[in-house]
Amino acid sequence: MAWFIDGSHTRANFTVRHMMISNVRGAFDQVEGVVDFNEAEPTRSTVDVRIAAASLNTRDEKRDAHLKSPDFLDAEKYPYLLFKSTRVEKTGEDTGKLYGDLTIRDVTRPVVLDVEYNGQAKSPWGTVSAGFTATTRINRKEWGLNWNVALETGGVLVGDEVKIDLEVEIVKQPEQQPAAVAA
Repeated sequence: MAWFIDGSHTRANFTVRHMMISNVRGAFDQVEGVVDFNEAEPTRSTVDVRIAAASLNTRDEKRDAHLKSPDFLDAEKYPYLLFKSTRVEKTGEDTGKLYGDLTIRDVTRPVVLDVEYNGQAKSPWGTVSAGFTATTRINRKEWGLNWNVALETGGVLVGDEVKIDLEVEIVKQPEQQPAAVAA
């Protein structure tokens, strides 16, 4: 059954080392997609997500502009980061692994997300939502995000490992009723 990602209740967060001494956190504010969530058999579920590269936000305009530039995401040329699942593995009652392909700057590589199912709720407006938390770590250089600067004290300005944390809410779509046959 098709569920749509609720962009106003979904966050795609990331963390990366800065100057080898601290972490910089950011998020993508525009996340959309479709989840074919099979409640009876979660391993048969599929996920297809699109994240607007220009929606990157680290709360620093100059840094955001640099991260959106050709040195990193090149958001003008590659407007979306894409994720498409390839399989789901159940690891516990409410946990699993989501395998899929992550595309950044036209480079597609496999990733594995550790997922926790947070349950379902019916809203006061009659819609049904489900929540998930997911995490993974990637090496940005595997997607061609190589820009960096060596520091006088040793090390580099930007760490290679990026931690990704997702909070996702999906909304169940009404089932299509068969059209009435005209007599």
